[in-house]
Amino acid sequence: MNVAIIGLGLMGGSLALSLKKLDFIKSIVGSDHNETHQKDAIELGLVNQVVPFEEVKKCDVIFLAIPVNGIIATLKNLTDVKENTTIIDLGSTKEIIIASVPHKIRKNFVAAHPMTGTEYFGPHAAIENLYTDKVVVLCDLENSGVLQRAVAKNIFKSLEMKKYFMTAKEHDRHAAFISHMPHAISYSLANTVMKQEKKENILLLAAGGFRSMSRLAKSSPFMWEDIFKQNKANIIEAIELFEKELAYLKESLINDEWQTVHQELENGKKLHDILED
Repeated sequence: MNVAIIGLGLMGGSLALSLKKLDFIKSIVGSDHNETHQKDAIELGLVNQVVPFEEVKKCDVIFLAIPVNGIIATLKNLTDVKENTTIIDLGSTKEIIIASVPHKIRKNFVAAHPMTGTEYFGPHAAIENLYTDKVVVLCDLENSGVLQRAVAKNIFKSLEMKKYFMTAKEHDRHAAFISHMPHAISYSLANTVMKQEKKENILLLAAGGFRSMSRLAKSSPFMWEDIFKQNKANIIEAIELFEKELAYLKESLINDEWQTVHQELENGKKLHDILED
């Protein structure tokens, strides 16, 4: 099986490293609009070679590991792939992407979201086993071709990922609360601190808690701007509900309602009972 990966950053580069370990993958080629990324991907051994976009279309499987708006634009240029080609996107939103797939290649297309990543980006951010034991959400799979469904399932199973299935609408709402809103909060936290504190104070006093909370603000602004645009309504709802929770805690502090404050902290602590199961 010949594989092409469009986008040679964290997600695409890490995917290439994992796919290389699979015995049914014959070759892995890459494509990236950034010439520095192309050069780095070759030097790092992420792909066998970087090829022009037209060469990508000849591959059996094409992964789209690029920002969500780029996925939509690229799909419009893939309408002439062969009937048995499988196109898999790795975008963080799903509803608008799926709605944008040209009808001619809808059977070729599989909508996937690997729930993994780091705050780093670019080919040098690629790491081995980024996908191992992680969840991959496959959306509206019934609209993909029988062959394409089987190919995608086999690849993700071989990567030792845990497959879950849901509609694009369900995915985008869940992702807004569990992934997208935390990024929005992290950026806002970073901006709040930088507007109030001098650089030397941040360096002196920022401990583990602040570093953990603000870590996501290291992520690519270009990528996250696109995600915020595509999942705007769900993210706004998530932020508004978060604001209500924060306002409730704020009022309890103002009114010296320490029993309520304690209960809120206890309730929040229960999240990690779920995460650590």
